[in-house]
Amino acid sequence: MMGAGKSAVGAELSRRLHAPLRDTDAEIERAAAMTIPEIFARDGEAFFRARESEVLARVLGGTPAVVSTGGGAWMNPANREAVARAGVSVWLNVPLPVLWHRVRQRPGRPLLRTPDPRGTMERLLAGRAPSYALADITVPVGAGDSVEDTTLRVLDALRDRHPDLLEP
Repeated sequence: MMGAGKSAVGAELSRRLHAPLRDTDAEIERAAAMTIPEIFARDGEAFFRARESEVLARVLGGTPAVVSTGGGAWMNPANREAVARAGVSVWLNVPLPVLWHRVRQRPGRPLLRTPDPRGTMERLLAGRAPSYALADITVPVGAGDSVEDTTLRVLDALRDRHPDLLEP
């Protein structure tokens, strides 16, 4: 979910695992030479989601990496299947109040450009949580958890469930 820390935790995992980080949102922005809010405004969400799936497929077909996706990418069953074939999925399960605290002052969230952004976020999380729960690993994240705390919990979960991924 937006604000969960996917990019920050992904960057720290990348550093610790000595693996490249591939952030699909950054890849989309680079390819389009536009920000995600600009893409949403000009071309709409459906266009963005199609590009997101294309970029995800390309990234997953490349060299092994830590991949960070936007929160909506996981909602597409084809994207979930592609991730399952290529690697291990992790849900950073962050409670709504923490998510809201993290994103409320950031204007670059096109899905929250509504008259009631907190209510929109609450509805998005409620609608997405059942799909997010399909991830291979769920890591709970609390208000006081640092990027390092969360990264260490992700690494512990990987060691427990997929130790082969951590071999050099």
